Parts: sequence; C-alpha cells; structure tokens
Amino acid sequence: MRGFSEDRQMAIAILQRVATGLLLLLAVIVLNFLLIRAAPGDAVDAIVGDAGGANQEQVAVLREAYGLDRPVHVQLFSYVGQVALGNLGQSFHQNKPVSELILQSIPSTVSLVLSALILAVIVGTLLGVIAALKPRGLSSHLVTVLSLLGYATPTFWLGMMVLIVFSYWIPLFPAFGMRQVPPPDGVFAQALDVAHHMVLPVFTLSILFLASYSRLSRASMLDVLGADYVRTARAKGLKEYVVILKHALRNAALPIVTMAGLHLGNLLSGAVLVETVFSLPGIGPLLYDAILSRDYPVMLGVLFTSGFMVIVANILTDLAYRIVDPRIR
Repeated sequence: MRGFSEDRQMAIAILQRVATGLLLLLAVIVLNFLLIRAAPGDAVDAIVGDAGGANQEQVAVLREAYGLDRPVHVQLFSYVGQVALGNLGQSFHQNKPVSELILQSIPSTVSLVLSALILAVIVGTLLGVIAALKPRGLSSHLVTVLSLLGYATPTFWLGMMVLIVFSYWIPLFPAFGMRQVPPPDGVFAQALDVAHHMVLPVFTLSILFLASYSRLSRASMLDVLGADYVRTARAKGLKEYVVILKHALRNAALPIVTMAGLHLGNLLSGAVLVETVFSLPGIGPLLYDAILSRDYPVMLGVLFTSGFMVIVANILTDLAYRIVDPRIR
C-alpha cells in the first residue's frame, strides 16, 4: 500500500507539473508574439529593403499574402491555434516550414548544450569536492580564482580568444563548422570528426557554468561534511572515498541537480552566441538570420522550441530531485 501511495503521489505530481508547464508555454507563446510584433518594422519592410524599394500596391499585396494586414489580436489567436495543431508556420524569408528548419538545426544545438552541461557538471563538481576537502588549502583558493574568472568572462569574447589561439596561432582544432567537407569515410571516423569540431565550442560554452558548479558543489560539500551522519560514517571505520562518494556527495549533489535544470535556459541563450562565433549549423545562426530578415514565424518557432525545452528540463529536474532525495517522496 505504501508503494502504491508513493506511485500515486508521483503520478499526481507529474500531472500537476505538466499542466503548469502547458500554461507557462502558452504564456511564452503569447508574450513572444506580442513583443516581436511591438518591434518596429516587419518582414515586408525587410523584403522591400533588399529589393531596393516597392510601391504601395506591392507592399499591400505582400502584407496580405503574409497575413500582416490583419489586426494583431486576430494574428495572435490564429497563431496560437496553429501551434496547438503542431504547425509553426511558414518561413517568410526561406519559404520553408519552420518546423523543418528547426529540425535541421536543433541536433547541433542539443549536442552542444548537453555536452557543455555534462562537462560543466562533472568537472565543476569534481573541482568543488577537491576544494571542499581542503577548504584552506591551495586547491580551494585556486578553484575560487578560476570560478571568479569564469563568472567574469563573456562567452562571445572567450569564444573568439579560443578560436584565435587554438585555430590560428596553434592550429589544433577546426575554426568553423561541425564537420569537414567532404566527410571522412566510415561512421566512426565521422563521429571523431564531429567531436574534433565540437571541442572548442563545448569548452567555451561550459566555462561559465563550470565555475557555477564548482562554487556550488564546494559550498554544499562543506555543509555536508560537517553533518552528523558523515562523522558517524567515519567513526564506523569506513574508507574515506566511501564516506565522500556514498554519504557526502550524494546529499551534496541535490542543489547541483536543481541548478542543472535551471541552467538549461542560460545554456540555450549562450549556445546562440557560441554557434554564431564558430559558425555551427544550429539554432543560433537560424535565429540570427531570422532577426535580420524580420522572419516572424522562424523567430517565434525558435523561441517556442527553446521555451519548450526549458520547461521539459525543469519538469525532469523536479522528477530527478524526487528520485535522488527520498525525503521528498
């Protein structure tokens, strides 16, 4: 009965989080739509500017073709209805379905974001644990200095510096793109080629968040190492690595799990800059080109996809927190 009750509570919690996530996603769609429409200029202005000008009749025909002649609230209700049906619209600039453009671009962004997040969590937590074991030692001070540098370094500037040093001065890694042209033969060789191209972008994106996790894990470990159950484990004669990994780190990891979910939105925004610097075929260049061309459907589609990913990540974080910490269950 107790297991059934826990499963029922978990199912109710999941349904509540999903319902809240859907309402939040609707709010994201509405706010993005209104904010973008409030900006000066539209797709027709961009098209007319690229074409060198047009008369009023041609401009009116274009606005009617793109549905921009209708009132904003009518456009909003129409767009929300289309999104509910899974239709993100047609690109004004590229004349392709927005969902197709996003599906072509999102694998690069997802691989970049997940790789940077995993690297930041693992390395940052390890550095924090090392610093916490000797809080007044050289390692702790070194981690603190590196964390402050990581916080203070702008992502786009770091990307350009890394690009100059390791692609031009010391040509160890490719400067642009995600794979070489033509690609090497064999699946394994192609995977290594992609990994080789992704080293610098992943490193650049992970630095800021690595600093966050190192500071967070250091503070959390210092708090946990002074707890009674850690002293009891040591009094029982358990080996130090067992005390650290099984008793201390597992409890110290709880705030890190929460922070990982909250950081996904920041990682996505940082990925836009990193992908632009390293010319990766991801969401970043797609959004950048859409902003320049006033391509409303693409901008809204990218923002909707990013919001959806962040909301899903937060729901999964809540569930992971319940799994990691039995007290919540």
